Amino acid sequence: MGILEKIADIEKEISKTQKNKATEYHLGLLKAKLAKYRVQLLDPGKSAVKGEGFDVMKSGDARVALIGFPSVGKSTLLNKLTNTHSEACAYEFTTLTCIPGKIEYNGANIQLLDLPGIIEGAAQGKGRGRQVIAVARTADLIMIMLDATKSATQKELLEAELEAVGIRLNTQRPNVYFKIKTGGGISFNATCKLTTLTEKMVYHILHDYKIYNAEVLIREDITVDEFIDVVLGNRKYIEAIYCYNKIDSITIEQIDELARTPRTVVMSCEMDLNMDFLVETIWKNLNLLRVYTKKRGEYPDFEGGLIIRSGSTVEHVCHAIHRSLVAEFKYALVWGRSAKHNPQRVGLSHLVDNDDVIQVVKRR
Repeated sequence: MGILEKIADIEKEISKTQKNKATEYHLGLLKAKLAKYRVQLLDPGKSAVKGEGFDVMKSGDARVALIGFPSVGKSTLLNKLTNTHSEACAYEFTTLTCIPGKIEYNGANIQLLDLPGIIEGAAQGKGRGRQVIAVARTADLIMIMLDATKSATQKELLEAELEAVGIRLNTQRPNVYFKIKTGGGISFNATCKLTTLTEKMVYHILHDYKIYNAEVLIREDITVDEFIDVVLGNRKYIEAIYCYNKIDSITIEQIDELARTPRTVVMSCEMDLNMDFLVETIWKNLNLLRVYTKKRGEYPDFEGGLIIRSGSTVEHVCHAIHRSLVAEFKYALVWGRSAKHNPQRVGLSHLVDNDDVIQVVKRR
């Protein structure tokens, strides 16, 4: 029996099993086996041939991947937002390789990837799905393109395909400490009340993965699926936004209902509707900051600026300027929202904010 047949059998058994307190333990073991087989399916071995045109070098300040079914307007959107030309036609599967483009916004260069349309079953490798999803795992933000004229099930199908290959959308990594040891057995502790996960279930899941010596500390109430994600350690937690195209073909009431959905942008590539708001939403969800540098006795350089991640410190700014600057760092002067007074003398651990001005003073 092949891996696909084993996966199908386990999924069939999970769907037939009633979900209650008595079956929680059995379902947990089935989910652990299912995750194990899916990992084997996605890692076919060294003999696998790489997909042509999918090895795109990461460039710019952030990467956004366009994911969607065929003929939803991904190539048209790339042509509208960037100077790159991607073939766009009325028939499906026009794009067969990964085509990169560049969006320039707020001084940042955002790489936008137009990926081939995926079909149901992409997680099993159908329609070059593995190559498409492998590129999506490298993105900082996933933009799921949907057709506003079609049913709501398209969104659920795409989420299920990404979930099956270890991409977790709009969720945080579970607050669990897990470390494999060389001896001493399994040490299990929890700092909160667990409603679904039990110590017995943790032991059996770890044994199923041939882990007999480990330290487990759970700091929040998690599910069986989340614990399996921690054990596997290869899950990607990526922010995602949902973009509904072709709103010029539906009623204003339907547009209003879609627009009120969280993390959703409604637009029309054909009529250039709401394109500016889409780029602004991409910028906000990438959590990027723009800071400016200043030399002693001179005005700040407001023409350039550095693009860094939200939550960055002065140390990250120094690395962005030059990697040797941290070794020569003495202190920094900061003007802006992160400063208590202007200027504020700070160290390397000071958190910077958007539009801050920084002057780095080196040791002599």
